[in-house]
Amino acid sequence: QKFFFQASNPGQFENDSDVLWQRGHVPETTVYHGRVGINTDAPDEALVVYGNAKVMGRVMHPSDSRAKQNIREVDTNEQLRRITQMRLVEYDYKPEFASVMGIKDT
Repeated sequence: QKFFFQASNPGQFENDSDVLWQRGHVPETTVYHGRVGINTDAPDEALVVYGNAKVMGRVMHPSDSRAKQNIREVDTNEQLRRITQMRLVEYDYKPEFASVMGIKDT
C-alpha cells in the first residue's frame, strides 16, 4: 500500500517524530489517530470533507441490511403498542450547528 502526500509548506507540520499514520494490523489498512480534514484545517469530527466525495465502492452503515443477519418479521400489534409508549419531540437546531452544516430550515 502506498500513500502520496504533497504539501506546499512542509515546515507547517509537526516534527517527523510525531508520526500519526501507521500500518494497520489488518492487511492493506492504515490507521490515523486523530481527526482528518479534507479542504479544511479544522476538522471537528473524525473525518470532515468540505466539497464533493466520490465513492467507487459501498458505504456501510450499522442500519444497512447487508450488515445484519437473522432478520425476521415481528408481531405488528405488539410493536404498535410499544410505539405508543415512545416519547415524541420536536426541536430546532442550534444556529451555530445549522450554519456550519448548511441547514436553512432549523
